[in-house]
Amino acid sequence: MHAVERLRQQLIRQATKPFLARGMRLKRCPTCLLAERFCLCGWRPQVASDAAFCLLMHAAEPLKPTNTGRLMAELWPEQTQAFVWSRTEVDPALLALLADPSWQPYVVFPAEFAPEAEIVEHLEQYQAAHNPARKPLFILLDATWPQARKMFRKSPYLQGLPILSLNPDKPSAYRLRRSNREEHLCTAEVAVLCLEQAGEADAALALGAYFEIFSSRYLAARLTREVDENAPPYQLLKRFLPTPSDV
Repeated sequence: MHAVERLRQQLIRQATKPFLARGMRLKRCPTCLLAERFCLCGWRPQVASDAAFCLLMHAAEPLKPTNTGRLMAELWPEQTQAFVWSRTEVDPALLALLADPSWQPYVVFPAEFAPEAEIVEHLEQYQAAHNPARKPLFILLDATWPQARKMFRKSPYLQGLPILSLNPDKPSAYRLRRSNREEHLCTAEVAVLCLEQAGEADAALALGAYFEIFSSRYLAARLTREVDENAPPYQLLKRFLPTPSDV
């Protein structure tokens, strides 16, 4: 069980009333949370990465089937940690992760909203100059944009960490939830850009294709239409799928 699913199960146990997601009557795969007919599990790639992710999640996010942070947890379960954000309490395991000398943490956040922080625009250059032996740990605030701004402001343990400020060159392709601004990427799209910055080309390609397939299959279930498994993301992902001997 990966980190996001552990959080999801914990929140379900603690809830005083059930979380009612859209399509709650839909029979879902218990692993990927998509409708059984459109299950994503058979398309999960195997691809190595030296980077890691720390998902700092708003309490509602692990419960949502549309959450894309879980995609990184599915691909890299050993390198993806997830924590529910709280204004008043901090998980000691989160603080221990941020202090682990084997990782160089980066808060992925727009520079314009962190005027006093150390801004990193070219990750590989920064790594080479400052911490070549430490692998990047990307801290992603997994929430809506207003929630993420609040989380950043009210998390003293994030202050003082370098900020990785991304400049996407195309609008978000995420269509499972509405956003008022096209430049606001979903969590998986941000992670793809982080991997590209880290020089992890194969990992970025695999995650990008996996995200596209996740989105298309989720929408297909919502709109009761068929999926085209000959589409480019499927063809790209085939090179990363495990062989029968790997399973």
